[in-house]
Amino acid sequence: MKLKFFVLVLLGLMTVSATPPQSKIRIHIAGDSTAQTYDVNRNLMRGWGQFLASFFNENVEVLNRSIGGRSSGSFIREGRWDTLLEQVQPGDYVLVQFGHNDTSPMQGRHVEPADYTANFLKFCADVKAKNAFPVILTSIPMREFDANGKVEVRRAHFAEYIELARQAAKTAGVPLIDVHEKGKERLQAVGDEASKALYYFVEEGKGLTPQEKGADNTHLQEAGAVMFAGIVAEGIREQKIQPLAGYLK
Repeated sequence: MKLKFFVLVLLGLMTVSATPPQSKIRIHIAGDSTAQTYDVNRNLMRGWGQFLASFFNENVEVLNRSIGGRSSGSFIREGRWDTLLEQVQPGDYVLVQFGHNDTSPMQGRHVEPADYTANFLKFCADVKAKNAFPVILTSIPMREFDANGKVEVRRAHFAEYIELARQAAKTAGVPLIDVHEKGKERLQAVGDEASKALYYFVEEGKGLTPQEKGADNTHLQEAGAVMFAGIVAEGIREQKIQPLAGYLK
């Protein structure tokens, strides 16, 4: 009887040890240069995507596929979306953020409003077909202030595309993290001069090379990238995107 009991216990332990450990929840990011991961040894430019993992515990893995100079259209045409989608597994999350390059008049980047909406709906449908979860993010705001110190949008049609992203999320029935609106609020609170430390506004003597001097009101330095990664994390919590929100620190 004791021998039989010992064998049953041993078989139970073998079953437990043979069970594979629970895999991490994975977040894929599809976006442009404001989100991409940069080589920290090359310059001071950073993307919010390279800091998002720091807001989660060890059970979350972030796979940042964002790349500079891409619009929703070129990301698809170049096969980057298909490459990302091949890696998506059931239960994964895919954060999508495009807009800065979509509004550019540059050939190869520009995307017409109707096509922009269609691309976002495609992103959502493709992710859902993989039994994964799409999340749409509006683009980060540019560091632009009017004469009265109020954040404004100067680029033609940029505000229109922000609204199109919001509407696409509603049409697709997926969560929206309005990074643009919350980012504007943060910039307003920080102010024109102080916000230079958030964006890639490099003054003489502060960059890694002399060529880095200059004002860039679109891209980010580390402080800004961390701030926007935090805004994304806040959005995940506020939208109650479960179970992902449960792994936030």
